[in-house]
Amino acid sequence: MNLRALTLVAFLAAGSAPAWAQDQVVYHIDDAKVQGLKGLRNIRNHLDVDPGARITVVTHANGVDFLMEGAKDPSGGDFAGPVAALVARGVKFEVCEITLKNRSLKREQFLQESSFTPSGVVRIAKLQKQGFAYIKP
Repeated sequence: MNLRALTLVAFLAAGSAPAWAQDQVVYHIDDAKVQGLKGLRNIRNHLDVDPGARITVVTHANGVDFLMEGAKDPSGGDFAGPVAALVARGVKFEVCEITLKNRSLKREQFLQESSFTPSGVVRIAKLQKQGFAYIKP
């Protein structure tokens, strides 16, 4: 390949790099009553507009409640369905283990789609350091 061809390939690769970039977002939920349903709607809308976004939801304190088995939204609807639908679209839901300890909760009480992190606050900070945008619905 000659220099001209290499320059053209490099230029095209650099110009298309933003198209390859994937938005990374952490949604922070610490109060399920206020943020649970609103957060799930925000995330669904986010993915409708940007289906390639990489989204992680980190919950702690009272924010973990919507991820518990049998949890209901203010209208009486189950949270399990919307959470499962978002997981199917690639969203990760993480529960703070410090909250489990402080509230005497067990992993078995949570939806199977939930994963666990040692500290919700530390996890949010680490994700932000990795370039994740921060959203608190």
